[in-house]
Amino acid sequence: MAKIKHNNFIDTVDEVLSGAKNEGVLHLYAEDKILTGRTIQIKGKEMFHFGTTGYLGLEQDERLKEAAIQAIRDYGTQFPLSKSYISHPLYSELESKIEQMYGIPPIITKNSTLGHLAVIPTLIRDEDAVIMDHQVHWSVQNACQLLKLRGIPVEMIRHSNLNMLEDKIKQLIGKCNKIWYMADGVYSMFGDYAPIPELLELTKKYNQLNLYFDDVHGMSWKGKNGTGFIFDAIKELPENCIVVSTLSKTFGASGATVFCKNQKLRDKIKNFGGPLTFSAQLEPALVAAAIASANIHLSSEIETKQQDLANKIGYFNQLLSKGNLPIISKNDSPVFFLGMATPITAYNFVHRLFKEGFFLNLGIYPAVPIKNTGIRITLSSHNQMQDIKALSEAIEYHFPKALEQTNNSEIKIRQAFGLESKIVESNVVNQDLELSIEEKTSIHDINESEWNNFMGKQNMFNYEGMVYLEKTFSKHKESTNQCDFYYYTIKDHKGEIILMTFFTYGLWKDDMLATESVSLQLEEVRKTNPLYLTSKVLSMGCLFTEGSHYYINEQHPLAEKAFKLLMDKVEEKYNFLKADMLVLRDFEEKNRWNKTILDQGYFSINMPESCVVKNDKWNSSEEFADRLSPRSRKHFIKEILPYENLYDVIIKDKLNKSEIERAYQLYNNVKDNNYAINTFRYTKEIFENMNESSNWEFILVSLKKDSENPFTGVMFCYKNEKNTYVPELIGMDYKWAKEYQLYRQLLFQTIKRANELEISTVDFGVSATFEKRKLGATVTPKVAYIQTKDNFAMEAMNTLQNDYKSIKK
Repeated sequence: MAKIKHNNFIDTVDEVLSGAKNEGVLHLYAEDKILTGRTIQIKGKEMFHFGTTGYLGLEQDERLKEAAIQAIRDYGTQFPLSKSYISHPLYSELESKIEQMYGIPPIITKNSTLGHLAVIPTLIRDEDAVIMDHQVHWSVQNACQLLKLRGIPVEMIRHSNLNMLEDKIKQLIGKCNKIWYMADGVYSMFGDYAPIPELLELTKKYNQLNLYFDDVHGMSWKGKNGTGFIFDAIKELPENCIVVSTLSKTFGASGATVFCKNQKLRDKIKNFGGPLTFSAQLEPALVAAAIASANIHLSSEIETKQQDLANKIGYFNQLLSKGNLPIISKNDSPVFFLGMATPITAYNFVHRLFKEGFFLNLGIYPAVPIKNTGIRITLSSHNQMQDIKALSEAIEYHFPKALEQTNNSEIKIRQAFGLESKIVESNVVNQDLELSIEEKTSIHDINESEWNNFMGKQNMFNYEGMVYLEKTFSKHKESTNQCDFYYYTIKDHKGEIILMTFFTYGLWKDDMLATESVSLQLEEVRKTNPLYLTSKVLSMGCLFTEGSHYYINEQHPLAEKAFKLLMDKVEEKYNFLKADMLVLRDFEEKNRWNKTILDQGYFSINMPESCVVKNDKWNSSEEFADRLSPRSRKHFIKEILPYENLYDVIIKDKLNKSEIERAYQLYNNVKDNNYAINTFRYTKEIFENMNESSNWEFILVSLKKDSENPFTGVMFCYKNEKNTYVPELIGMDYKWAKEYQLYRQLLFQTIKRANELEISTVDFGVSATFEKRKLGATVTPKVAYIQTKDNFAMEAMNTLQNDYKSIKK
C-alpha cells in the first residue's frame, strides 16, 4: 500500500484550543482571595459568575465547609489505602445516605471519569456492542476505547438521531448479545436532554438494547431528593439501565455515584472495576462534605433550592424570549447555549461581556462542532435577579455588534445550528461597491483566455482540462462518480480579477484520509451498504485533481476582503445545497489565510504531501542520475536503471477497446491494493473519455518476459501544454511488480516522457512520497480546512482508528 502522512486528531484539537487560549478566553486563572460564588475576579476585574456548574451553590454552603474542616481535624487530609482493603470511617455513612436518596445502593468512585473507566470495561462483555451518541461526554468515549482492544464493536450515531440509532441496532442485533446505547442525561454544552421516552420505547421494541447514562449535569437541581434528570424521567430504574451521577458540581462535594438494579453486577464492578481497586479513595473532607450535602438532599430544603433556581431559570427564559437570540435548546435546565457559529465571533462576544463584567464559558471544538461554536451560560443559586437582568441586557446589546464586527449574521448562525431560517441564494454579491463575485456552473461560460491566464498553468486546470472534468463527472450516471461544478470569480470595481477558483459538489467517503485499517473495516460494511459513512461535500477543486485550486492576487489591497467574500459565498452555497461538509483544500501548510479561515469556523487537517519534480532538460540517464542526491543516485542506479531494458515502453495517444479493458483491469488492481487515500472507484467511462481528449496520453510498459499480456503497467497522463505533466492514475500487474520494480519504472518513465516533451514540471500528486522523493521530487506539506454541521464524521473515524481486532472479529 502507498504510504501517506495521516492527520492526527490530537493535533487538530490542540490547534483549536491553542487559538482560543491565545485569544485570552481559555485557560484563565481566578484571582480572588475569597470565593463567594456570585462573582469571580480575572485579570484584576471582578465579574458576575455565569460559568459555574455548581447550579445550587452548595459548594459555598457553610454546613459542607464545616463538615470538611472537622473531618480533616478528625481523620487527616487523606486515608491512603485502597477501598478494596478498607474504607475510612465516613464512607459507610455516605453510602447509606445516598441509598436513602435513590432507594438503590450506590457504587462510589473518585470522580465520574474514573467511574466510567471502572464500570464500562466490566459491564460490557466480549459478545456485546456499544453505540455512542457523538456528543456523549468525553469520559464515556474515552472509557469505550478500552473495549476496542477486546474486539468489541464501538459504533457512533449523530446527536440524538433515533433513526440512525435504530439502524445501528438492526445491524448489530444478530451479531451481539447486549447492545448498549451511551448518552448524557443533560448535555453539558447545549443543555438539551436525552429523549428518554423514545429510548425506553426502543428498549421495549429491541430486548437486547440497554441504556447507559452520564447524568452529571442533571444532578441535584432536578428530581425527588435531587436525584437528577434521569431518575426524574424514568421514576424507577429498570434492569437494563445504568446511571452515573455525581457528588461534585452541583452536589457541592466531590466524587461520583453509579447505580444499577442488579446486585450481582454491583458486586462485580466493585471487585473488578480497575480504578475502584487500584486508585485512592475519596479524602475524608470530601466524604464529610458529601454527607452534609446528602442531608440537605434528604430534607425539604432541596425542594426550596430547586424552586429558587427554577424561578431564576424561568426569569432568564422570559427575558430572552423578548428578543430573537439563537438559544440552541430552550427548556428548564440551568444550561443555556447562545450560538455564535464562528470562533472569531465567539471570541469577540466573550471579550465584550468580560469588559461589561460578566464571566461566561466559551463552547468550542471538540466539546461542540467547530461551526457550532458558541457561549455557554449557566445559572446558579448565587446569581441574583438583578444580575440576570443585567446579563440579558448586555447580551441583547453586544450580540448584534459582535456579529457586525466579525462579518457574521443571525441567519448564518441559524443555518449553522440547523435552526429555522430561510436560505436565500444569489448569483452576484456586491460589497459596498468595491467587489463583485460571479458564480458560473460551467467552464463554457467563462472566458478561456482569462481562465488559462490565472488558473491554467496548474495541474490539469487549463481550459481543456476543465472541459474533460466537466464532461466526465458532471453528468455521470453513478452518484459516486458524479459531481456538480461551481466557478467563482471576484473582481474589483475596475473589473480587475483578484480571485478565481472552482468548487465541486459530490459524494466522498468519510474515511478518505483515515488510516488503511479504518478503511478496511468500512469496506467490509460497504459490500452490503455501499454508501455507509459517506458525505455530500462541497469542496474546492475536484477529487480527481490535486494542486493549488485557486488564484488570488495577494498584493491587491482588497485581497483579504475578496477571500472573505469567497468564504461567505461558498458557505451560502453549502447551506443551500444542504451539504454535510465544506472543504477548502490543498493549501500550503504555512499560508497567509490560515487564521482567517480558522476564525470562520473551520478546522485544519493535514493532507498527504504533494510531490513535484522540476524537470530541467537532460539528455541521458546518466545526466539525470547526476542531478539526484548521492543517496537517491545510488537507489536509481541499483533499483531502476538495471530494470529499464527488461521493459518495452510505448506512448499512445489513444487505446483500442482491448487496451482500455487491460488498462482498466490494471487500475483496479492498484485500487484494490491501496487504501491510503480511499476514494470511490472510477468507472470505465472515465478512462474512455481520456481517449477522446488530445491532452491525454498513456505510458504503457510491457515486461518482455510477460508474453501473455499486451502490457504490464500503465500511467494515465495529462499534458497541460508546456506547463505541467500530470500522471493522474496508475495501473499495475502485481504479479510482476515487486520482482521487476514495476512501480519505480513507471515513475521514471513518466519523468523521462515529460523530459522528451520539454515539460519542466511533473506533478506527481500525493502518496508514495518516499519513492517519489528518491527520483528528485520536492515534497510540500499541505493542509485542508473543513467545516461540518457536526463532528460526527471525524469522531466516527477516530473511534475506528487502528481497531485491528474489530477487523478480525
